Amino acid sequence: MSFFTESIKTNHQTGMVEITERIQSLISQSGVIEGLCMIYSPHTTAGITINENADPDVQRDMIYEINKIVPFSDQYHHSEGNSAAHIKTTFTGLHAMLPIHKSLLVLGTWQGIYFCEFDGPRNRNFHVQILKGIQ
Repeated sequence: MSFFTESIKTNHQTGMVEITERIQSLISQSGVIEGLCMIYSPHTTAGITINENADPDVQRDMIYEINKIVPFSDQYHHSEGNSAAHIKTTFTGLHAMLPIHKSLLVLGTWQGIYFCEFDGPRNRNFHVQILKGIQ
């Protein structure tokens, strides 16, 4: 089993940062050939999701629609003023779990892993745990 904490700097209030290559590099570093990889965001205003990575317009469209559904300003009561970010994080969730096969993440042809920022810009962390399968 390997555990990593990765730092990430986000540059916008909301956005999606692809982290697929970083995760794959950690798997290579771990030496795991068959197993599972869990990616986790320890933040209540930033999540993890898997989606298309071939066309960057998909991420722009997703952020645009999420911001329409949950506007930054509304009749929120949370005193910190970031209720919208908490709600948006609930949409994406805080983690993803993926199989590892032949030392590679098992993803669909057009899939990538994204760190989703909803209360930035900030310096953030995410955790990666890599579990070796039973052989």
